[in-house]
Amino acid sequence: MNNLCGPFLSKDFIGATNDFNSSKIVMLGMPYDCTCSNRAGTRFGPQAARLESIGIETYSVYFDKDMEETKFFDAGDLEYPFGNAARALEITEKNVDCIYNSNKKLLGIGGEHLITLASVKSVLKKFDDVVVIQFDAHTDLRKQYLGEELTHSGVMYQIAQLTGFENIAQIGLRSGEKEEFEIVKKYSTLKTTKEELDKFKNKNIFLTIDLDVLDPSLMSGVGTPEAGGLTYLELMDWLLYLKNFNIIGADIMELSPDIDPTKTSSATCCKLIREVLMLL
Repeated sequence: MNNLCGPFLSKDFIGATNDFNSSKIVMLGMPYDCTCSNRAGTRFGPQAARLESIGIETYSVYFDKDMEETKFFDAGDLEYPFGNAARALEITEKNVDCIYNSNKKLLGIGGEHLITLASVKSVLKKFDDVVVIQFDAHTDLRKQYLGEELTHSGVMYQIAQLTGFENIAQIGLRSGEKEEFEIVKKYSTLKTTKEELDKFKNKNIFLTIDLDVLDPSLMSGVGTPEAGGLTYLELMDWLLYLKNFNIIGADIMELSPDIDPTKTSSATCCKLIREVLMLL
């Protein structure tokens, strides 16, 4: 007989509801990092974000809204086989299908950026006129890396094969191979002003944020940090601009918490999760 009387800390992200059926958004942990090309450890990102979330408020000053109003359900982390990227993508797509077939929206927490491919595949089954808006330091447009097509270095190239490059918008880019930037220039995927996004207002937007879009002075806990990134306030300006767009799903990827022992990266990720919830 259990005579413990608690209260006990929740294992869910702060502000989550415990009822899947009444939720509008499902947070799904995607702890896969087997194609990380530099510093591994993003598989620990989702759990670190949950643990650190107890240190933030549920109220967003930016959106004047509380997380408890968003009605989101934290489903926990998916379980992936090590080393099998194709199988990890299948598992993710199947579960994201369940979310959208239940008429809910996805907020994925990663985990490496490759997994976004599975989420977009699922979204494309449910919606027409899908645009993927990517915040990232890297182009992620490699056709292959070390002979492999399925890597976090090429996720946007794989996605563009499904959506068309005209339905890709990239913000914050500052690293990539010459061939990748030739693709960026050819299709004008890089957006440097918010007004360039206006043509997508009547589209269905999937938002994907690689945390290395932020400057490493703020976000050091990522696998591939790149100097010269956005500040948090600059990123928030972009997100606030998107509040009147039709955001049908989102993910926040590439937190590698153990790289940053100060936990500043994890705390910043938590606050960003809160703000993205306000967009869904």
